[in-house]
Amino acid sequence: MFLKVSILIVFFAIMICVGIYCRKSATNVQGFVLGDRNVGSWLTAFAFGTSYFSAVIFVGYAGQFGWKYGLASTWIGIGNALIGSLMAWRILGRRTRLMTQYLKSATMPDFFGARFNSSALKVAASIIVFIFLVPYTASLYNGLSRLFGMSFGIDYTWCVIGMAVLTGIYVLVGGYMATAVNDFIQGMIMLVGIVAVILSVLNGNGGFTAAVEELSHITAETAPNMNGAFVSFLGPQPLYLIGVVLLTSLGTWGLPQMVGKFYAIRDEAAIRKGTIISTVFAMIVAGGCYFLGGFGRLYGDVIEYGANGNPVYDSIIPSMLQTLPDLMIGIVIILVLSASMSTLSSLVLTSGSTLTLDIIVPAKSVKGKQMSEKSQLLCIRLLVVFFIAVSSVLAIIQAKSSVTFIAQLMGISWGALAGAFLAPFLYGLYWKRTTNAAVWVSFIVGVLIMCGCMFCTFTGQEFISPFFTSPINAGVLAMVAGLIIVPVVSLFTRVKDKDEVEKMFNCYEKEVTVRALTSLMDEEKK
Repeated sequence: MFLKVSILIVFFAIMICVGIYCRKSATNVQGFVLGDRNVGSWLTAFAFGTSYFSAVIFVGYAGQFGWKYGLASTWIGIGNALIGSLMAWRILGRRTRLMTQYLKSATMPDFFGARFNSSALKVAASIIVFIFLVPYTASLYNGLSRLFGMSFGIDYTWCVIGMAVLTGIYVLVGGYMATAVNDFIQGMIMLVGIVAVILSVLNGNGGFTAAVEELSHITAETAPNMNGAFVSFLGPQPLYLIGVVLLTSLGTWGLPQMVGKFYAIRDEAAIRKGTIISTVFAMIVAGGCYFLGGFGRLYGDVIEYGANGNPVYDSIIPSMLQTLPDLMIGIVIILVLSASMSTLSSLVLTSGSTLTLDIIVPAKSVKGKQMSEKSQLLCIRLLVVFFIAVSSVLAIIQAKSSVTFIAQLMGISWGALAGAFLAPFLYGLYWKRTTNAAVWVSFIVGVLIMCGCMFCTFTGQEFISPFFTSPINAGVLAMVAGLIIVPVVSLFTRVKDKDEVEKMFNCYEKEVTVRALTSLMDEEKK
């Protein structure tokens, strides 16, 4: 017990010290929200990765999908690395940095407002962010309850409050830079922790070969005639697995807290390095989490089951860790804390800055009042406190409700945000012909699909078909619908201001002088 408590205290002290150290970078809005757009490759890559993978992934998703698909769930982690990280950086990174700098936008709603010259779009996007990031944020706490209860016997409520207070301190004091530095530290912990946990669990099951052999003899309920379903290449449900891969990978392209990392990156060299670092990080952490969850069936006799006879997915990973020594338990706790706090800090900073810069400041301007830099900073900080408090209360209430699975809240929020934003953001960066009407339709369709799914989740009704009752599948439907709807609607509607759009896209064509190390050029022929 002493060892676990000591590890926890050291971790908390480091987080707070980082916040204090970075306080000088948070004296203005640009610094507090974006780190003055001067964040290097390692910090940005780790900030991207740690915002991506939270306790929801480690405890909720890894447990649920590992149980359903076995070792094939590792494909989810590989998809996260290749599609969610590598392709996201290659396709979005450079253009996002250039366009948002030209538009002077600090948030995704601000981007929509400036790119499409519409304050209404900005407000609508801000409302969507506010509504769906709060339950997303609330879901982050849930993975901690069982682990802390297992290790310390601490009530879930106190776990939530402790995590919320600590995260709030370093975000309020140091802003984006404190978040980025702590994300780097937390990311290193996650890398070491996931490798150590995997090795410990496999060792407890007689090694990799023995564990795989035992897993191969377990029959899948969804494919009873399939031999070795949980060790097969694509598992017992390939179609559902592909849906999870798409939502958790491609979906990151439309998440404001993820895309926002590209706003702050320093330069071209940082983008190139960050792409590699982020991809490797995702491959190890996400791939490792889902690989670990793939052995969940070996613990079928010790996990919890609900009244309907189905496993309580959130209990699977904690059950796998119960037999580990104190040192490993301490590492796991810090791993999950790191994953949760890094994502939480990113979400509340995104929510607070979005509501302030995209709704409150413009509303004041309409009334003829201008908010000072100091007032804007104060407002953002107050809203960060508000979002942390609301998400904490929701997490505590949700823990005692019928919605007990981490993945449910996460899936609905993720699907709504990605379904509404992915297509308009992507096309807005690449295609001049994208119109306001198309963006509006994407917003409406994405939100309606996920609201329909949410209604069915609470009522037990079918959504379109049984396949789309799942938040995962409904989220994929919303994203695909957006990718089709935006170009189709754009072709039948008018661009608001063609000349202004041309000026925006000229930011990509601006000629700059770079060092030879940044861009290799042929010598001029004499």
